[in-house]
Amino acid sequence: MQFNLVVAGVGGQGSIIASHIIAEAAIRSNLHARVGETFGAAMRGGAVASHVRLGEVLSPLVPEDGADAVLALEPLEGLRVAVRFLRPHGSVIANTAAVPPVDVNIGAAAYPDHEQLADAYARLLARPCFLDATRLAVEAGNARAMNVVMLGALCAAIELPVSRAALEAAVAARVPPKTLEANQRAFRAGFAAVRDARAARG
Repeated sequence: MQFNLVVAGVGGQGSIIASHIIAEAAIRSNLHARVGETFGAAMRGGAVASHVRLGEVLSPLVPEDGADAVLALEPLEGLRVAVRFLRPHGSVIANTAAVPPVDVNIGAAAYPDHEQLADAYARLLARPCFLDATRLAVEAGNARAMNVVMLGALCAAIELPVSRAALEAAVAARVPPKTLEANQRAFRAGFAAVRDARAARG
């Protein structure tokens, strides 16, 4: 068994924490886990991609066209990662709230709208799932728990080699105790958003 995931975002969004939560959930499930990170020029505001590989693997970095899923904490960074790493018919779980990267802020690139992002994913033969995780985190009581909202969404969107219970236990082990309840609400909100959207589509 192998499962390859890339968590994509910008600095300060919690992509590295999210990847370590998934790895801890895997270890709790008696699976091998490797995590590797790549960073852009700026730690806060620059691109961050965190690779998670579960199973018997040697390298901590997902090979090109080898990701089963991309967890996009920032939608444009998610697309950039998917172009390089997502396998055909892989899954993308994407936050719709944009944080314009450095190159957009300095005018070196334009930011696509939601329709353009969806079209780009379609051309990649991706299976996208979109949700406003930033809003859900605020409603859960902690805007910084957006990454945990996305973990809940990931759990509902695809079949993972780790259980929901293992993920929730890893969240509880990794977040500061004073934020635990808000993070638990955030996880449940992300899970429910995807579940309810699927039910509405029939």
